[in-house]
Amino acid sequence: MSTLSNSGPVATLYYIHDPMCSWCWAFAPGWQQIRSQLPESVKLIKLLGGLAPDSDQPMAPPMQQYLQQTWQRIQQQVPGTEFNFEFWHQCQPRRSTYPACRAVIAAQRQNPDDPELDERMTRAIQQAYYLNARNPSDDATLIACADSLGLDTERFAADLNSRQTQAMLEQQIRQSVELGVQGFPSLVLIKEGRRIPIPIDYRNPAISLDAITQMITV
Repeated sequence: MSTLSNSGPVATLYYIHDPMCSWCWAFAPGWQQIRSQLPESVKLIKLLGGLAPDSDQPMAPPMQQYLQQTWQRIQQQVPGTEFNFEFWHQCQPRRSTYPACRAVIAAQRQNPDDPELDERMTRAIQQAYYLNARNPSDDATLIACADSLGLDTERFAADLNSRQTQAMLEQQIRQSVELGVQGFPSLVLIKEGRRIPIPIDYRNPAISLDAITQMITV
């Protein structure tokens, strides 16, 4: 393995997600374990897939019901995943996740050399949404998340809805489409031009790690 490390990455792992994807929230503990144990010979690239574009319209009742049922199903299938169902009574839900995606990019722009800043911003958004019943479709919630991380909130607010940030999001969405991603979270390994979907088990991250290790040693 040291030979692989010295010669540079032999493969690239893409992680495609959305901060307001409930399955990504369920996958968060497993994802942390995968990241911490990823072989050095694998380069990691994270992409924001963008579940739902900007919208000021209230979420339709059938969609609200569907998402609440999804939360309940996740709690049953992935023990330990918490949701605060008061969100559906305290907030005005909108089917709009692009703001949260841009918030991750805006946070990273403040310190591109910090590889963990996007992870911390994603976690802050998830906790605001799923645990504290705050709406990440609202700029105010996202700015509060940035403030909790000690970011420059004036710069963050300006970057949040800037053309450059939107263009960066659109580029990442295009990349995820090119990778053939159809749902979040997704893991895709690229080795020698081959596109290899990596299986995800929400309760056993070793499934993904074993698949990655196997593919890079073939």
